[in-house]
Amino acid sequence: MSEASNAPQPDTKALVDIYRRMVRIERNDDAILSTIRKGRLQMPYYSARGQEVIPATVSHFLTDEDQICTIYRGIQDMVAKDMPLKPLWAEIAGRVDGTCKGKGGPMHLTHPETGVMVTTGIVGSSMPIANGLAWAAQLDGSKRVVIAYFGDGASNIGAFHEAMNLAGLWKLPVIFVCPNNRYAEHTSFEKGTAVDKISKRAVGYGMPGFTIDGNDPFEMYAHVATAIDRARAGEGPTLLECNTFRFMGHVLGDDMKYMPEGELAKAKENDPLPAFRQKLLDDGHATEAQLEEMTQQIEQEVAAAREFGMASEVPSADELRRDVFEQEMSA
Repeated sequence: MSEASNAPQPDTKALVDIYRRMVRIERNDDAILSTIRKGRLQMPYYSARGQEVIPATVSHFLTDEDQICTIYRGIQDMVAKDMPLKPLWAEIAGRVDGTCKGKGGPMHLTHPETGVMVTTGIVGSSMPIANGLAWAAQLDGSKRVVIAYFGDGASNIGAFHEAMNLAGLWKLPVIFVCPNNRYAEHTSFEKGTAVDKISKRAVGYGMPGFTIDGNDPFEMYAHVATAIDRARAGEGPTLLECNTFRFMGHVLGDDMKYMPEGELAKAKENDPLPAFRQKLLDDGHATEAQLEEMTQQIEQEVAAAREFGMASEVPSADELRRDVFEQEMSA
């Protein structure tokens, strides 16, 4: 883990908070996977194990007023931003107490109260939507910033280039965050992208762009801090390409045979979660007892959320006519 002396550095409170968000992602992910495997949830699921550092560090800097637009692979982004887990679980279970009354499901979660504005199933669409939200922040004179999460495959979609161009032109307070996990579904990064670094594209749109180690909390902290400060100061957008690796396939059930033999095992040897935990202990930022207590509290939160979500009622047929038009449709 790098700790450049000339870059913004996290203090103990920040480091522990980033770790808390990482554990919240990991524990929630584990609970979802086990619930699916037991047959209690039937849904497509996209695990983000191995990528926890990125949204955990970004969300450390965000308030409830700051907004994120994420993708169908983005449940980790919502959990990192401290979206309440009870309505999240109710939604992925398709129940009425969910954030969208059970109508959105795991690929369309939203919770504006904590700034989780859009989860979209359309590749690349998080970016132009984030621009719209950032433009609104610019027009109302707020210091609000917007994060657009997207995968490396989405950087080849037309919406990426259009959104980057407009954000650079209008100096919108948006940060484009690309967790580059090296695979767009089943296609390796090298087979689908003409440049070796997505960050190189930033210069064409008048904004700074950086390729960073997305598994290094210190490097992430330094670059996110700078990007957030620029956006709040009205200096415009930043593109952050955060290199990482996913420990599971594109979707649950993917056999991952498209990966070269040994690649996944090597990545797991460098799992950022236990590595960061050990760093906190070695440098005296926390004790074993403190981290264990934190983990237990998160596990209790997740367990309560799962129980709440699974106990919630299934939507009635009447919900088919609600939330479609401004006035509810008659039966």
